[in-house]
Amino acid sequence: MSKILLNIINKSKNEGKKLLAVLIDPDDTTPAKLSKLVTDSNLAGVDLFLVGGSLLTEGNIGLCIEQIKEISDKPVVIFPGSVMQVHSSADAILFLSLISGRNPELLIGQQVQAAPRLKEIDIEVLPTAYMLVNGGKPTTASYISNTEPIPHNKPTIAACTALAGEFLGFQLLYLDSGSGAELAVSVEMIKAVRKTISLPIIVGGGIRTTQQAKKTLQAGADMIVIGTAFEENASLVYEIAKAVKECSLSKVK
Repeated sequence: MSKILLNIINKSKNEGKKLLAVLIDPDDTTPAKLSKLVTDSNLAGVDLFLVGGSLLTEGNIGLCIEQIKEISDKPVVIFPGSVMQVHSSADAILFLSLISGRNPELLIGQQVQAAPRLKEIDIEVLPTAYMLVNGGKPTTASYISNTEPIPHNKPTIAACTALAGEFLGFQLLYLDSGSGAELAVSVEMIKAVRKTISLPIIVGGGIRTTQQAKKTLQAGADMIVIGTAFEENASLVYEIAKAVKECSLSKVK
């Protein structure tokens, strides 16, 4: 299997270029809404799209991916909430292991079920250590995963967990406070994790303003993910994309 996208992410990290991803939940969109969302993302300069959700009930992930690819040439990556969220039309998949929890099904169980299918369709697999962080209220992700998120004010726990993930051989780290979270992952936690590991760090959940985006990136995130906030305010993607570029330029300087 190729490592095209992984190489791009690592190259961006090494060069100080920050990345922006837009998360799309197929259950929360319509063809017309998706078309506008992807068009706005293209114009803003988004780097990639994540598609998936903790609970998909409509079974239209493939249609969603195909529509995105008709409009955009940006990579489309599956952000799976279950073993059922695998589709050959995607460019890659975040092969997640929920290392912040103790649910064996999400540590390795569902991955065993998904692996043969992923080998069969031959899309890029991105081994990703996934860590849920308390975002101020219960989220679909924490409920469905049946796990306790890492406390919002415990950066040391997050750093040690992330380090274990790196030692286990994961290629990416995803810190997530969950879709619709009241609180984004704290600056202190991101700094602690960045100081501890060398992996590219993805941060999502609760990022609703350009100020939050900048703080997250300046603390050490290599990629940020926006979803709910963009759905509520379409112009936000332009503002955050500009902030991402500014953070990249300041890093290069």
